[in-house]
Amino acid sequence: MPSLDQIFALNGGALQLRSQRLNMLASNIANASTPGYKAKDLDFDLAMKQAQNGGSLNQAMNDHTGYRVPLQPSADGNTVELSVEQTLFAENAIQYRTTLSFLQGQVSSIQRALKGE
Repeated sequence: MPSLDQIFALNGGALQLRSQRLNMLASNIANASTPGYKAKDLDFDLAMKQAQNGGSLNQAMNDHTGYRVPLQPSADGNTVELSVEQTLFAENAIQYRTTLSFLQGQVSSIQRALKGE
């Protein structure tokens, strides 16, 4: 059974990665009309694996952030595909809330145990 430190580190790291990804996707959406803007994304799964294997969270974020290759490039060099970004943002927001709910449940369980409930 994983220790509390492991549970909180794992899920805390996941929240940080999801938050960073939400910021990137929001930036992509905000720059959908900016000529030459290159859409960025974070490969959450690869970054999380690197962090779980002992890498630092910041290094994992840097190592697994890249520019997205658009399905249909625009003439002005902008690589944001608004519908793709909006879908990814919504999916990531749901995953963020799910991780946060799990952490809140863990904290609640610990509080009940400490109170003897």
